[in-house]
Amino acid sequence: MARVKRGMMASKRRKNVLKMAKGFKWRRKSNFRAAKEALLKAGKYAHRDRRAKKRTNRRLWITRLNNAVRELGNTYSKFIKTLTDKKIELDRKVLSQMAQENPEVFKKLVEKVG
Repeated sequence: MARVKRGMMASKRRKNVLKMAKGFKWRRKSNFRAAKEALLKAGKYAHRDRRAKKRTNRRLWITRLNNAVRELGNTYSKFIKTLTDKKIELDRKVLSQMAQENPEVFKKLVEKVG
């Protein structure tokens, strides 16, 4: 059986890891061992923060909606309750965008709802 030298694949793997670690600070961008560890942590943080981003955006939409509805003499909780009672299925993102970009349409919606 012929001898297989594996240096090419190992260097390719190291090169790819270092390529993904480009832009990291200090030793983490140039040292394979440190770069590999940094990439593992970066992946964990990216996964965690993709979930956290959804929570933060929802909080932002609710805050914007609350401000817009309070200007029209209502509260967020009462507004959402009347929407669900009347089976109007608009999510908070759409309502928030409507309140910000088309205040007159949003005002008509609030008046219609309650």
